[in-house]
Amino acid sequence: MRQPSEREVAELAEATGISFASGEQEDYAQVVGETLDLLEGIEELPEPQLPPREYEHTSRSPGYEPTDEEDPYNAWITKCTVKGAETGPLSGMTVGLKDNVSLASIELTNGSDVMQGYVPAVDATIVTRLLDAGATISGKTNLWGFSVGDSDYGPVENPNAPEYSIGGSSSGSAAAVAAEEVDIGIGGDQGGSIRMPASFGGIVGLKPTHGLVPYTGIFGADASLDHTGPMTRTVEDAAIATEVLAGRDGLDPRQPHDLEVQDYTDALDEDISDMTIGVLKEGFEHDVSDPEVNEVVRDAIADLEAMGAETKSVSVPRHLKTGAFSLSVAFYGMGQLFRQNGLTPGADGWYDTGAVEYLGRALDAQSSDLPDTAKNAILLSEYLRRNYQGSIYAKAQNLTLEMRESYDEVLTDADAMVMPTVPMKPPAAGTKMNVDALKENGPGFDVAKNTGMFNLTHHPGLSVPCGTVDDAPVGLMFVGERFDEATLFNLGYAYEQAGT
Repeated sequence: MRQPSEREVAELAEATGISFASGEQEDYAQVVGETLDLLEGIEELPEPQLPPREYEHTSRSPGYEPTDEEDPYNAWITKCTVKGAETGPLSGMTVGLKDNVSLASIELTNGSDVMQGYVPAVDATIVTRLLDAGATISGKTNLWGFSVGDSDYGPVENPNAPEYSIGGSSSGSAAAVAAEEVDIGIGGDQGGSIRMPASFGGIVGLKPTHGLVPYTGIFGADASLDHTGPMTRTVEDAAIATEVLAGRDGLDPRQPHDLEVQDYTDALDEDISDMTIGVLKEGFEHDVSDPEVNEVVRDAIADLEAMGAETKSVSVPRHLKTGAFSLSVAFYGMGQLFRQNGLTPGADGWYDTGAVEYLGRALDAQSSDLPDTAKNAILLSEYLRRNYQGSIYAKAQNLTLEMRESYDEVLTDADAMVMPTVPMKPPAAGTKMNVDALKENGPGFDVAKNTGMFNLTHHPGLSVPCGTVDDAPVGLMFVGERFDEATLFNLGYAYEQAGT
């Protein structure tokens, strides 16, 4: 390792608020240099061949950028073909991966030119599971840049509502499923990024309980918020996919050691006459709630009642004020993650050294090319760190514990809660998230007012289509106890079947 000069040590000290007594600068330059000598041993050792670097399905066509004719909705960044096992529960099914998921030998862009040229050497755990289950991966789907801002690959169009945005950040996966280009889209969700585009696109989307599906090999935002899950056209397909994706991999510290996976397909039942559903009062009362959206969702709730389910009004008053919680954790966490080049120090799991090194060099050279929303997160995060010592983030996490108890209390007397997935119609097609839009509209958490808090509290949420307003799809969201996805699939399947 190269030894630092006295000048470099002085610059590091100034940047970190350290002052030297007379003569100490030279001493610290020597001590830092000697410590680096000890670290050379780590750099010289070969990278251990841990499970993420071992994959069986190695026959992979080179990825390519699809033509406009092949990709009419701009749902794809890279098309490819990776065939899985000959038999399995997903045999004959195709999958689109959000392009923050590592697929070995295929470029990963994270929706940004900053990551252009990065080719992972690993498969994410969920990729291995999909392929082992017989799926064929059809490519990497478009997404919001770093999951928060405009994609450098252009906006994704909404196949089921062309006048409206399909939302994000998992926009390409939603569009590919809605357009029947794949059977399963893999999305990521830190504040609603599976459920919102599922709602806007008229498809099914599951944000699993935090830790149910391993996040190993996927770019995240904050480890306490990171979720990945399936987007499909039917509840049954979502249940099948979840059975494949769920379970410990021993490499993701987000996952509890005593994790148990339910039989989700066995839970699919049209009879819900013995179930109680809590209608979350505040889920319909946001300052941005659209009365027409509320009406469509209430009609869907009436359908559930007609099917024999008992419904009752439930209340968590602070649900109306949780946008600040999501904002505090997501923006501060993402900003600090950028400072660490994607590292999450202290996590007892597997680290993708290739991704960390590539992102670090890319940020050194191209931080100004990040999406405007990402730059806002970095600046906000650093301001909060310097002026509030991270206490705002810590307090938001503490308040989350209180919110979790409030939702859990409701769920002791109800099998699930229900509310609109998004309290309003989708934004217009082509809506931007650049700095001008941020100045006019703020950080854009209005659409996440029903979804974002459940990323923090870790409750699972399932969005299913329940109607339209002005030709815009509307989603009905079921929220259940942590690790009880089976109940959500039961409710979603019964509702879906009653409408077909």
